[in-house]
Amino acid sequence: MKTRPNYLAGAAACFWLVIVGVPVYSLLSAALQPQDTYTNNGPLALPSKLTWANFDTVLNSGFPGYLWNTLVVAALTVALVLLFGVPISYAVVRGRGWWSRGVFRIFLLGLAIPSQAVVIPLFLIVNRLGLYDSLWGIALPTAAFALPVTVLVISGGMREIDSSLYEAMALDGAPPARVLWDLVIPLSRSGIATASVFAALQAWNGFLFPLIMTQSEGSKTVTLGLYNFVSQYSANVPALLAAVLLSAVPILVVYLFARRALVAGLVGAGGK
Repeated sequence: MKTRPNYLAGAAACFWLVIVGVPVYSLLSAALQPQDTYTNNGPLALPSKLTWANFDTVLNSGFPGYLWNTLVVAALTVALVLLFGVPISYAVVRGRGWWSRGVFRIFLLGLAIPSQAVVIPLFLIVNRLGLYDSLWGIALPTAAFALPVTVLVISGGMREIDSSLYEAMALDGAPPARVLWDLVIPLSRSGIATASVFAALQAWNGFLFPLIMTQSEGSKTVTLGLYNFVSQYSANVPALLAAVLLSAVPILVVYLFARRALVAGLVGAGGK
């Protein structure tokens, strides 16, 4: 049976391609143009001259150090989120008492608390712990605010595990720790991958906690390093966009490798 082409869907796809493609083209074009050419021609004009000088400017401005700091903060955040989120989710799913439902509701309540509302108490706590102006001072509150979504996503995936598998492990005399390690974690890889990517994105794009919790140049992250290309009265837009492009590459690579698990984990979060 011959199907008729769907011109409306094709037009909608082309329209969406333009919406997505124009910002990407503007970013790449500006990052490869000299500043004077970009200023004279505008962001959407075809580049008349290409240069790698903007990337040299970025790499010679200390930006690789900011990338490294951001990578460390993201790794610490993901490690903390998984260290606490996986066992908490397991306890919520397998618990039968009122306390498991209460813990889950407390974490859901955390979704409604904006970080801006508690940034001053968090600053005082971090300062009292002696972690101010350190990468740990950024990672700890970032992980705390990523935990509610982590518990929601991972517990949703764990609920999809058939109860007969738990019963089989119990008949074998497996303790809860072995059930978690041998059964639950391998079957919850999609939810764990989703939570990891989400926590890494939160840490990579975070601005408020690096701004409040640090002050020295050696503790700056990518989001703060972008300010090096902005002055009071002007901005080096091509160098700024080159820095944005460099900062987006690592997290884009992570997403490309984890996209299937990310989609599967989000689907599992909406399960039973």
